[in-house]
Amino acid sequence: MRVYVPLTLPGLAEAYRTGELGAGPLVAYAVTPALREWYLSDDMEELEYAALNRAALASLRLLAADPDAPRRRVVVAVDVPDGTTAADPDRGLDPAAVGEVRVTGAVRLAKAAAVHVDLDDAEADVRAAAQALPAADAGDDDAQFVVDGAEDHELLWYATQEIPNLVGLGEGS
Repeated sequence: MRVYVPLTLPGLAEAYRTGELGAGPLVAYAVTPALREWYLSDDMEELEYAALNRAALASLRLLAADPDAPRRRVVVAVDVPDGTTAADPDRGLDPAAVGEVRVTGAVRLAKAAAVHVDLDDAEADVRAAAQALPAADAGDDDAQFVVDGAEDHELLWYATQEIPNLVGLGEGS
């Protein structure tokens, strides 16, 4: 099963150093029955894109909690064995949890298919969105507009071999 793990650039650097995205349980996003119902599509590519965007929002939440992290959303697409993911039944009715799953056990970075990261030019909008999240969560429409502004930036696809350069550990860094 393909899952999308939200991170920050420091989180990605740590995963690169340790070889693991986490020991588990790990929060990720996937094409779940709830996501299918919410997104109203049978197109698997569209559903995976929706799961990726849910993970990007979760990455934004991680950025809001870590003011020192560079203001770029990070999502790692990783394939995990079937049966190692489960939706949290206590969060089933929470709109913020659509597509959310818990991955049990360690998730090796070597299993990653790709990394998705904002370009540098998204940083101002991502910074503003991270600051606006609490107000948006409280129902402020203007703040939600700011959060949506970050979603206007597409996350770029990177091969896993590019991780050292993304986190500043590559040659010439």
